Amino acid sequence: MLEEETLEKIQKLQKAIDESEKIVFFGGAGVSTESGIPDFRGAHGLYTENLSAEEIISHDYFMENPEGFYEFYKSHMVFLDAEPNACHWKLAELEAAGKDVTVITQNIDGLHQKAGSKHVIELHGSVHRNRCLNCGKSFDAEYVMAQDGVPHCDRCGGLLKPDVVLYGEALDEDAISGAIEALEEADLLIVGGTSLRVYPAASFVEYFEGTKRFFINLGDNPLRGYTYIDAPIGEVFAEIEVRTK
Repeated sequence: MLEEETLEKIQKLQKAIDESEKIVFFGGAGVSTESGIPDFRGAHGLYTENLSAEEIISHDYFMENPEGFYEFYKSHMVFLDAEPNACHWKLAELEAAGKDVTVITQNIDGLHQKAGSKHVIELHGSVHRNRCLNCGKSFDAEYVMAQDGVPHCDRCGGLLKPDVVLYGEALDEDAISGAIEALEEADLLIVGGTSLRVYPAASFVEYFEGTKRFFINLGDNPLRGYTYIDAPIGEVFAEIEVRTK
């Protein structure tokens, strides 16, 4: 049960959505955890090397030890049975109803697209795209998960790499420019489910110059100048009504 103060802030968010032409939703891991996808950064010391999750999903570790990488990746980062929650669904419904909604996500699970959102910018890539490092052939996530151990290309036998930005790799330039452009043009920014501690992605919100800005996150508020809603993001969006033009 949401508190009265929280419900009042959600009504303020509803009004902002109703009055806005261009909306940007900037989301992080907290959006996916409500769909049962854990934050992989909580997994530490799983191997004899006693490495952190960040070290295991680095570019160098992937190239040096694809076996260790894929053992972690398949068990902690790919959840093909996960379903969208109220946040994903409501954003897609707003777009379908005629709102100009851009989703900028740090997540790699594809749940926004599964819910129906069309304009999604994936800053850190997606588990649903994989390619052979030798011949470039593309594969879906189902193929990768069906292979025992390290997945290889069925055409040339080359090593497959997920289209996920690993530590030590740069973000995609098109994703960066698309995110910045959307933020600069938006008149409403909703940031949700992120502590904004992963850079450079976290710095992108600085490109938003509007006055209507909301931050939805449980217990951690690193932002100033935002209407802060301390509540589960799915519960917040469940309260939002989709109103057609």
